[in-house]
Amino acid sequence: MSKKLIKIMATIALLVWGIGITGCSGISEEQVAELESLRAEVKALDTEIASLNNQKTSLEKEIAEKNARLDECAKLKAETQKNLEKLNR
Repeated sequence: MSKKLIKIMATIALLVWGIGITGCSGISEEQVAELESLRAEVKALDTEIASLNNQKTSLEKEIAEKNARLDECAKLKAETQKNLEKLNR
């Protein structure tokens, strides 16, 4: 998890804990609204994390494909160089 997400989750946990401590007689509508807002923010961040993880996976796959192509090119270059050396003898 990113540091930003951890900080946000810690803030949410502290807010929820604070609401629990100070609101023993019940929570106000304002606190409920704030909690819902925080839940929506967490949900949005989770969605963003999933999207970024999908992007990362896609990029890793693309890199692997390009590396495989580079390996093929290196082998072809070596083979071509070897054949050129044979012709020059």
